[in-house]
Amino acid sequence: MVISYIGLGSNIARASSSPKEQLEIAVDAISVHPKISLEKISSFYQSSPIGPKDQPDYINAVVKIKTDLDAITLLRYLQEIENNNGRERKYRWGPRTLDLDILTFGDQTIRTEYLTVPHLEMENRAFVLRPLLEIDPNFQPLSGQSSAALLEKCTDQGIVKRLRGPIV
Repeated sequence: MVISYIGLGSNIARASSSPKEQLEIAVDAISVHPKISLEKISSFYQSSPIGPKDQPDYINAVVKIKTDLDAITLLRYLQEIENNNGRERKYRWGPRTLDLDILTFGDQTIRTEYLTVPHLEMENRAFVLRPLLEIDPNFQPLSGQSSAALLEKCTDQGIVKRLRGPIV
């Protein structure tokens, strides 16, 4: 079994679900896979978009899983969840109904055309670091810097913790 952290994000509602509900749907879909054990889920956080600013704020979370899947099979399953929930890949950092990123996969470093692990930008993003530290305060990034120190560098990213209820 490999421990993996998955980043979840959404900023576009679908006819039947809000961004918050999109994350809940994704967590449910992850948890029902027979080779994935959902270990922890962070609170949901609202944050400003990275990239184009003419889009709604994002709702983000991180889940910790244990899995018997290899990294590419996990990636394909996460992309299937995204596609089933209306994901369109129009342009980089654009708005999306659902975004699921493998942040880490055990202690592996993976560099392929389709997957880069650890996620290249995770150490620069408060919307990843804050929920990650919530569910694993001892998480040690591969850069060797403490997660808390990395988070201090991300103070201007407009992140707000949202425990429950509607996200405005």
